[in-house]
Amino acid sequence: MSEDFKIVRWREWDGPGIEHLELRQRAGEILADSVVICSGQTPFAARYRIECDANWHARRVTVDMIGSGRTLVLAADGEGHWLRDGLPVPELEGVIDPDLTVTPFTNTLPIRRLRLSSGQSAEIITAFIEFPALTVVSNPQRYTCLEEGRRYLYESRASDFRREVEIDRDGLVVTYPDFWQRG
Repeated sequence: MSEDFKIVRWREWDGPGIEHLELRQRAGEILADSVVICSGQTPFAARYRIECDANWHARRVTVDMIGSGRTLVLAADGEGHWLRDGLPVPELEGVIDPDLTVTPFTNTLPIRRLRLSSGQSAEIITAFIEFPALTVVSNPQRYTCLEEGRRYLYESRASDFRREVEIDRDGLVVTYPDFWQRG
């Protein structure tokens, strides 16, 4: 059984924050393990692990806030049914993708899962995890492929937030203006 292994690092657009991600793809599963150090008014560090099936459907999201002892565990069946710490989360019904505010990696999940061609768009709803509070809400979004394998437009359908992100051939973000860039 072969394994595809990558290490990716992002740094904050402005500031000393950094992320170190290890991505493993092997038969039937995709595993992302990462540590994020965020600057800002309230600096913090978090460790997360996202487990996906071979089709980029999230199956488990685990977040540990380093130094605080706070942990979040979300489990999904890949069909849009979620559990938080073992209890059903009805407000996430139908959601396939997690979106962690501390990383550009979670943009990769819908980009890889949707496989849009140039000019195509898709509307999704994510399990939006806010840091450092670890609140989880459903969040409507839109992805538009601007240039296949190179550029996407990410838009929040709940606000006027939008960014054009550049990706590499693996669907991993290279630049996310004003937030993250490859280090």
